[in-house]
Amino acid sequence: MRFDVEAVLFDIDGTLVDSTPAVERIWRTWAGRRGLDAEEILRVCHGRRTEDTLALFLPPGERGAAVAELAELELTDLDEVTALPAAPALLARLPRRRWAAVTSGARPIMRARLAAAGLPLPEVLVAAEDVSAGKPDPEGYLKAAAALGADPRRCLVVEDAPAGIAAGAAAGARTLAVATSHDAARLTAADAVVADLTSVALAVLPDRLAVTVG
Repeated sequence: MRFDVEAVLFDIDGTLVDSTPAVERIWRTWAGRRGLDAEEILRVCHGRRTEDTLALFLPPGERGAAVAELAELELTDLDEVTALPAAPALLARLPRRRWAAVTSGARPIMRARLAAAGLPLPEVLVAAEDVSAGKPDPEGYLKAAAALGADPRRCLVVEDAPAGIAAGAAAGARTLAVATSHDAARLTAADAVVADLTSVALAVLPDRLAVTVG
């Protein structure tokens, strides 16, 4: 399948960066302190903003302190944070104004993870604090497309989680799922599903990007 688009909008965790070991350690540490079931949290946290996950487990008055506590844990645990296969080469080929990152994570944490993985920081990064509603709401992807001056209907969203795929589709974009953190059977709402970015070929043309998958 080939996508002819103006820009590519990437999720970060699970799409460009493998931070799964760190994420699991952080949530297990935090849950242990609170006496909560870490496995239950890990089943629902992927692809969500921290505050949206916490809303499922804590009363409103406790969420602000918990967000701060988790942010501190995330900034101090970057062990085993690595670039996912083909991500460095793909980003190196993309013109700076033809791609953006849209993440459910906080900006400082995502910048730290990209740096730890040896990946470039995008000119346009829409993070958790930049939106009023997290994925699957399309706000983040709409903001990223606008910042690049691109029509969201002419963008390709690359995601690893069902919530992100839903957000990209709701923004009107085409969607490509990478089955790096979820089974491919859970990602079938995307226009195309690949194992990882090694299955993606890119051609940079004067008026568009040609992204071929398969």
